[in-house]
Amino acid sequence: MSTTAASTSHHLSPAFPGRAPWGTASKLRAWQQGALDKYIQEQPRDFLAVATPGAGKTTFALTLASWLLHHHVVQQVTVVAPTEHLKKQWAEAAARIGIKLDPEYSAGPLSREYHGIAVTYAGVGVRPMLHRNRIEQRKTLVILDEIHHAGDSRSWGEACLEAFEPATRRLALTGTPFRSDTNPIPFVTYEEGNDGIRRSSADYTYGYGNALSDGVVRPVIFLSYSGNMRWRTKAGDEIEARLGEPMTKDAVSQAWRTALDPRGDWMPNVLRAADQRLSEVRKGIPDAGALVIAADQDSARAYAKLIREITGDKATLVLSDESAASQRIEDFTHSDDRWMVAVRMVSEGVDVPRLAVGVYATTISTPLFFAQAVGRFVRSRRRGETASVFLPTIPNLLGFAGEMEVERDHVLDKPKKDGEEENPYAEEEKLLEEAEKQQDEDTGEQDQLPFEALESDAVFDRVLYDGAEFGMQAHPGSEEEQDYLGIPGLLEPDQVQMLLQKRQAKQIAHSRKKPDEEADLLELPAERRPVVTHKELLELRKQLNTLVGAYVHQSGKPHGVIHTELRRVCGGPPSAEATAGQIRERIKKVQEWATRMR
Repeated sequence: MSTTAASTSHHLSPAFPGRAPWGTASKLRAWQQGALDKYIQEQPRDFLAVATPGAGKTTFALTLASWLLHHHVVQQVTVVAPTEHLKKQWAEAAARIGIKLDPEYSAGPLSREYHGIAVTYAGVGVRPMLHRNRIEQRKTLVILDEIHHAGDSRSWGEACLEAFEPATRRLALTGTPFRSDTNPIPFVTYEEGNDGIRRSSADYTYGYGNALSDGVVRPVIFLSYSGNMRWRTKAGDEIEARLGEPMTKDAVSQAWRTALDPRGDWMPNVLRAADQRLSEVRKGIPDAGALVIAADQDSARAYAKLIREITGDKATLVLSDESAASQRIEDFTHSDDRWMVAVRMVSEGVDVPRLAVGVYATTISTPLFFAQAVGRFVRSRRRGETASVFLPTIPNLLGFAGEMEVERDHVLDKPKKDGEEENPYAEEEKLLEEAEKQQDEDTGEQDQLPFEALESDAVFDRVLYDGAEFGMQAHPGSEEEQDYLGIPGLLEPDQVQMLLQKRQAKQIAHSRKKPDEEADLLELPAERRPVVTHKELLELRKQLNTLVGAYVHQSGKPHGVIHTELRRVCGGPPSAEATAGQIRERIKKVQEWATRMR
């Protein structure tokens, strides 16, 4: 069977996959060949391929389309993409291997020169029957790119089901964690696990961890920045808080938006640091580019202006999904320009392989959007390239950054906790949980309380790499910050880890030599400063109190004595004022004591 698969590309243009966005080799990558072998062997009607952004889903899909057309399994191809830009990008990529797709198709018979069409999910949503009629007339392969979009609204999912139910073959592609809601996605198979929960079942999975070890994607260094934020609420109260400290959901949202306000000091300092990082990366990757993912058009314009002031160079500004925006992205892709600023649209599927530095300047906090955004920077073109993404110190974002290699399936059912039905507060707890949760449809701009950003500053906080955290806090422009910004852009993954450990050791040694009164920042390594939510901090305190209570019975000592002893041994203030890291140290210590007494 592998011989059959190996000959699938016998009639492809020698230029395919052509430019780097669509693959870098004249032959298929191992995962693409593996997925193709499996498909050809099984010949399924529906096939779901989950492959990390940057791995080459388009190359796989078009090679498969070519094979199906060549062997007369299908007579035409329909590609469904999330955006107008991507629909055109698919048509261009297909043309390079001799498959002609019409990205402008609107209605009526398709011209004979075309092998099919490229359309958006929104386009299918408007006229599902038009597409159904086309598909009923000729054997069709439907490629559903980033299929999670078929669940963006119930109407889109229903339209896809109606339009493509008669298709001869359907190939679903996605590169990110699935949605957090429970709307079933059309043409995706769900299987019930031992816990009674139904989860999506992929036919072929190629995750970030696998792609990283294969050298298909770049390792990502996340540089996180904290700082003091000050804002005024609608009620007129002035609030000051530090990014990374435990806060309520509303306070986190307002502190985050204050940081991203272009009139404060946080964004200029982070952009300056990102530009310095870009200069370092360009020593090894001469054409490396940087991208700011902005929350809205006004912010994007303001960030572009800041970049001009900081660097002296003009940034490419991409504001919408119009044809002019597509052309700007295309021009930037083939230029040597340093900076691009965009609103959301570049976060998914748009491939600019030379992007190596990113600034996450939006308040969207879903795992799906975050993975897509980071996916813009990970496409590897040669061995040793690294990607760098700058983030605010926000618990959700740091959590996503630490879980880059975690695979997620789409879950259809919510797990029922033990004893939930007997819990008289279950209903209220469920409502509270719903209120705390941010849905995938949330753009980060909905249902936000009115407030006014007053002041912000930036502090280098930590580096996250391969699930580990490094570094102590440092002021922008300081020697310590420069040490982390100056990590070479061409390194093997294990070299990155080793270098980060060395930089942290140097920073710790330097801080020990300074007099204590000079320490105006928290001088603790990142691993001892865990970033948690207000809710998580309450849970940690509750866990500590429970363990102390159990140890009271075991040791016969009063609560107060045990807490005092824990403070003496571990250091730090009383539990009510202790940080998450300090509480975790005390939890560990009291567990150690309890084990010794057994």
